[in-house]
Amino acid sequence: MFDLFDDIAKPEIDWYPGWLARAAADALFARVIDEVSWKQDSMLTPAGRVPFPRLTAWEGEPEAVYTYSGVRNVPDPWTPAVLELKDAVEASSATAFNSVLVNRYRNGADSMGWHADKEAELGREPVIASVSLGATRAFQFRHVKTGALHTLELTHGSLLVMRGRTQLDWRHRVPKAPKVAGERLNLTFRAIASRG
Repeated sequence: MFDLFDDIAKPEIDWYPGWLARAAADALFARVIDEVSWKQDSMLTPAGRVPFPRLTAWEGEPEAVYTYSGVRNVPDPWTPAVLELKDAVEASSATAFNSVLVNRYRNGADSMGWHADKEAELGREPVIASVSLGATRAFQFRHVKTGALHTLELTHGSLLVMRGRTQLDWRHRVPKAPKVAGERLNLTFRAIASRG
């Protein structure tokens, strides 16, 4: 685990750049692409509905229904590779998860805009564990009050765990990267509270 931020304002994260061995990361990358049921949802903007600039999937326990950007996600069952990753992530983060958002960035033109994962069903200070497979992409944090900016390069087989006030005090994004040609998968494991 590395602490890359030495100033006062920093997100509460655990960062494991070499979490998976290269051979394991390569195998899981291929399996996740093959096993997951990919879709391209759209989001409501002032200009109307536009497709997300990436493919997505939502997996988890039946009660783990999650709504973000106007999309209500009812979970698909766990696929084998994703379930294998879930078990390993839970062991490394000492946290139980019941769902995962899988993002497939097909190349550097795919991206994720500034946001915070602070929907009510995640709880006030959620733990969110993010596994990256494939092409290295920048992941940026921006402090909501000061504007302080921090960037991590999320590498193949890395694990980033966000904790505490990170979602309250920071926004994050995956910016477009025109020079990146390869695909990247990102799996963000979450614990969704049932509203039943």
